[in-house]
This record gives sequence, structure tokens and C-alpha cells, in this order.
Amino acid sequence: MRNLQDLEVFVAAAEGGGLSAAARALNLSPAVTSAALKRLEASLGVALFVRTTRSMRLTIEGERLLMRAQPVLESLRAAENEAMARQAVVEGQVQISLPSDLGRNQVLAWLNDFQEKYPGVQLRLHFSDRLANIYRDPVDIAIRFGKLPDSSMVALPLIAENPRLLCASPAYVAARGAPASPEDLKNHNCLCFVLDETVYNRWSFHKAGVTVTVPVQGDRVADDSDVVRRWAMSGHGIAYRSRVDVFGEIAQGRLLHLCADWEGENVPLYLLVAGRRQISAAVRLLHEYLAARCAEMPRPGLSQPPPAPASPDRAPAHPLG
Repeated sequence: MRNLQDLEVFVAAAEGGGLSAAARALNLSPAVTSAALKRLEASLGVALFVRTTRSMRLTIEGERLLMRAQPVLESLRAAENEAMARQAVVEGQVQISLPSDLGRNQVLAWLNDFQEKYPGVQLRLHFSDRLANIYRDPVDIAIRFGKLPDSSMVALPLIAENPRLLCASPAYVAARGAPASPEDLKNHNCLCFVLDETVYNRWSFHKAGVTVTVPVQGDRVADDSDVVRRWAMSGHGIAYRSRVDVFGEIAQGRLLHLCADWEGENVPLYLLVAGRRQISAAVRLLHEYLAARCAEMPRPGLSQPPPAPASPDRAPAHPLG
């Protein structure tokens, strides 16, 4: 069967007594309805109507198909109406805590598109790399990297595989060279991130079952991941950033993926809520929308996009992107 329209034409013709009635009911031309019915009969290998110059009546096979097809189409129409009604009533304010880099440079544009689709939803955004306390802070949901420090929170997955990458600008590599292995980072200026007074200056990598953790140092440290990425793009050093934060710059050649045969630690991306009662219609649709957009993001050096998230998950995680 080529598509559901052929089945709709058949049912409309049976209920209306002919192809002209079906064409009027479905707002199609007589030629389109006639072609649809012929295509359906050819697909099934049976005649569904006995045609005369003045009338059409169902064959036995047509009557059997009609009995099956009517409830199927009614069910599909009901599902469509339910989905449209669901979209129409999605409204209210959602307060979101976002990582500074990913939030500003990627998710913000997605949220603009989401609000165009659901204009009844009002968004209040908080940009910070600090893990928001969604029980105490004025936040409904948080988008964060890595495992959760509080297992009572519900983690709705956005990206399951999100390894950190070593990256630097072409200008930095031209001036200082590229590390041949993670151990070579001791000879380079590494751009570090600080969170809650802790400097994350031990970078982990694995390859072929071997894991190494390298202490790094440099002349720049920031508590804003967007600043770290900008430093790297300006040629000030090497950054250790998650794939989703830098895939665009790598694809455009503004950053180079270094030690590409080594993979950094995986920091999956989640949408966090305090509990399942907080998953409103707006939050559920927002999660579905963001997950779909994340699934479209390419992987540097790979032809396939990251795997789409499966089902809601609970997990423990690193707060950095």
C-alpha cells in the first residue's frame, strides 16, 4: 500500500457511493481519487468495487477491507486530534538552568524555535555552569552534563555518548605544535575550568582498553565554560571540551581535534527534574524536542549522528560540559 491516502479514498468512496463523492469529501481531484483506488487494488491484487457506467458496489473483498479499514482510520483521526489538542493547550512558564557554553551557543536557538511552535510556553532561562538545586532554586528543570549527584532526581537523556575532546585553534598548533599523546600535554598551555572552588586539571583519556589521567596546567582558568571555548578559539591554549560544545567549530576548522585516536571521558547530557510529578506537558514536549535536535548533531570525524536517547534514566555525574 503506497500510503494512507489510498485507503482513505477507498473508505470515502465506499461510504459516499462513488469516486466523485470521495473526491469532494477529501478535497481531491477525480483523477487523483481514481489513481489512488487503482493503486490500492493493484497493491492488494484484488478488485474492491464492481463498476458499471452508473454505479459502484463493493466486492466481497471490498466489504472485508472496509470492515477493517474504518476503525483504523477512525483511530488515526482520533490520535491526530488528540495531538493537535495537546499542542493547543501546552502553556505556562518553565524555568530552565542551562550550561553557559552549550546554553548560549546551541540550546538558545533551539528554545527560540520551540517557542515559535508552542507560543503558550513562557521560558525563564538561567545560564550557569553551577549545578542548580532544583529543590531550592527557582528552577523547574536543569540541562546538565554527566552523572547526577542526587539520585532522587529524574534524568531524561538527551545525548548518551558525549566524549570530551582535546581541541585547539590552528594558530595555536602552528605556533606550539600538537601533542602526540595525552602525556605530551605537560608541554602545553592547558585551559582549565573551575567549579565550586575546584579546578578540574586532571584530564582522563582511554584507548584500546587503556585509561590514562594526566595532570595539566596553564595560565588561564575560568568558571565559565563559554570563556574556555573562546580562549581556545583565540589561540591561547588547549581545551578539554565535550563534543557537543565544539562540534561546530571543529566542523568549520576553527578548532582542531587533537589526539583524535584517544577519547576523553564520556559526559552524557541530561534534562533533570526533581521528580516525575514535575514532568508537565510542556516539559515532556521540551524534552522530546531537544532530544530530537541533539540527535541531529554530527560527530566530528564520524559520518553518523549520535544515537538518539531511549527512555528516561536515573544516573549519578560530572557537572561540567
